[in-house]
Amino acid sequence: MLKYLTRFTGLLLLLLFTIHKAFAGDVSGIRFWQDPEKTRLVFDVDEEVDYKLFTLDDPYRLVVDIQKAKLKTDLSRIEIPKQLVSKIRSSQKADKLRIVIDLKNGVTTKHFALKPFQSYGHRLVVDLRDKNGKKQVVKTASSVLKNKNRDIVIAIDAGHGGDDPGALGPKGTLEKNITLAVAKKLASRINKEKGFKAFLTRSSDYYVGLETRTKLARKNKADLFISLHADGFRDPRVRGASVWVLSPKGANSEMGKWLEQREKSSDLLGGVESLQNKDPLVAQVLIDLSMHYSVGESIKAAEKVRKQLSRKMSKMHGKGLRKAAFMVLRMPDIPAMLVEMAFISNPGEEKLLKTTAQQNKIAQAVFAGVKQYFKTNPPDGSYYATLSKSRSYKVKSGDTLSQIAQNFGVTTSSIKSRNKLKSNNLKIGQTLMIPGV
Repeated sequence: MLKYLTRFTGLLLLLLFTIHKAFAGDVSGIRFWQDPEKTRLVFDVDEEVDYKLFTLDDPYRLVVDIQKAKLKTDLSRIEIPKQLVSKIRSSQKADKLRIVIDLKNGVTTKHFALKPFQSYGHRLVVDLRDKNGKKQVVKTASSVLKNKNRDIVIAIDAGHGGDDPGALGPKGTLEKNITLAVAKKLASRINKEKGFKAFLTRSSDYYVGLETRTKLARKNKADLFISLHADGFRDPRVRGASVWVLSPKGANSEMGKWLEQREKSSDLLGGVESLQNKDPLVAQVLIDLSMHYSVGESIKAAEKVRKQLSRKMSKMHGKGLRKAAFMVLRMPDIPAMLVEMAFISNPGEEKLLKTTAQQNKIAQAVFAGVKQYFKTNPPDGSYYATLSKSRSYKVKSGDTLSQIAQNFGVTTSSIKSRNKLKSNNLKIGQTLMIPGV
């Protein structure tokens, strides 16, 4: 009897172990992300899973079978994007979990698995694209560029988004939310200024690949690219804002190397399409020339932005501009900068970043620097270029040369040179020509 009881106990333990293993890939969460091009479906799973998926017509459905898994989330609580998906439902079988997505149209699918990253565990990702739907057209500046007095176009890039939360603050603040909030405020401020036009690389909570961000800048014929971030670091005492520009040789500090390595895991550098069919040597020369200009102008613009931030922020991190080979800065044809608004990993700065007042302060400082840069470096054909060629000023009582120069964003020496002045002395009623580039 004892022999059979021991054998039964062993079989029972084996059965319990088998049941546990059968549901090792439990689905603990299901989420949707919507961006202008696709609907992303994300399954949070306990570990790597075996799965199969297929689509059906009449009616349109997506079926996802996850082997040896069990559903541990309430489908009724899932927020469903209405553009493409009408319903989500499930059925549990002994050997698999079946999730059915009822669709409004036929779709194409792309799927892949992601390993744990930061606060996320294993994930199964399915991207759905509407076969019949029109691809959302990104509003471009093409119509503006046809005019001689065109707007200066600024690309505002809110870092991270969607399933990429970025850095996490001590109180749970997500970097992706801060960057989007400031990006919207900065874009709004820019669009209120005559002669300027802003567009966002992402307008809500979805992920845009790094290469796609730079492609959007080219498509919109941006004159300047600004990527916004809120840094995170292992030491919560580190704080301060910083402005980064491209370093062709890579990062020039341990901080830059750490950030650069983190970014490399997401995307690889893409080529410049207009150079793909050219002779390699010719292409290299063109890229070198263009990069030399782009880096030089990036530094000029970034220095203006950093100066304005230093006046508004209680602390700047490091001295001068920082340099690293971030992909979003690797554009040989568009000047670019990356603004780390603060360290979200610092409790005090995390608290500030969440406030509307601080977000507005950052947006105002960044735009003040941008505006100052373009006053002296207006792009050809822009409204500001027209102003720079015809600007004049009649001296009034109490005016000084230094005050006039500061008001127009130029140097006193450039005004003296343009007007052939031998001293700083001015006469009331005297007309000064204000230099442009």
